[in-house]
Amino acid sequence: MTKQPDFDLTGKVALITGASRGIGETIAQAYARAGARVALVSRKQPGLDLIAQHIREAGGEALPIAAHTGDAAAIQTAVDKTIAAFGGIDIVVNNAATNPHFGAVMTAEESQWAKILDVNVMGYFRVVKACYESMQARGGGKVINMASVAGKRPFPAMGVYCVSKAAVLMLTEVLAAELAPDNIQVNAIAPGFVQTRFSAAIWDNEMFNQAVMKTIPQGRMAQPEELTGIALYLASPASDYTTGATFVIDGGQLVGSGIGA
Repeated sequence: MTKQPDFDLTGKVALITGASRGIGETIAQAYARAGARVALVSRKQPGLDLIAQHIREAGGEALPIAAHTGDAAAIQTAVDKTIAAFGGIDIVVNNAATNPHFGAVMTAEESQWAKILDVNVMGYFRVVKACYESMQARGGGKVINMASVAGKRPFPAMGVYCVSKAAVLMLTEVLAAELAPDNIQVNAIAPGFVQTRFSAAIWDNEMFNQAVMKTIPQGRMAQPEELTGIALYLASPASDYTTGATFVIDGGQLVGSGIGA
């Protein structure tokens, strides 16, 4: 009988961006519990140090590295530090994102477009490019890009962000096709509304929050922990024949009466 693949990440090294809070923090902790050594990357060192401390106290291994995904040199330094400490990189989770513009697309400044696309799209590319050589040398790997349902449907006041996440979906498919010969699987997770600090502008506004809840068949936002199952699957041997896919985790919003329908 063929051995069934499991979600064990023992011996693997994962680099996770946007790891100081929210979805990134939760995924980092889940990977550490599954046996991976985790490199935590985000802009500010103090928050990373705290997450690393929690992981170590729980028996895991973590390396906190402050770096901005908008800075190619900083990303390369973070990758070099990870390889020096852990020997290589097997798993990349592109989770860092920004959205400095909330409003109609026609009110967005070019500088806001540039920042959103630089972090949300080019930042993902920079991280994968910096990690590629190590993953190739180790015989393959996994890339998990955090997209959004906003990349599949227009959402009011989030137009520029929607465009950036749509680009992430196509970047995922392009990388999946190009990196398949290197045994690197590339997939995307497209969450709906997740209750994190990043989404506070939505759930902290009672009127907007009520409007959003009406579009979600399950009638609530997700918690970050509800994304760890798919994140573990995509990082583990269980997903070795899965690449170029987008997994929507949205409480049924896209198939229900979603915003923009």
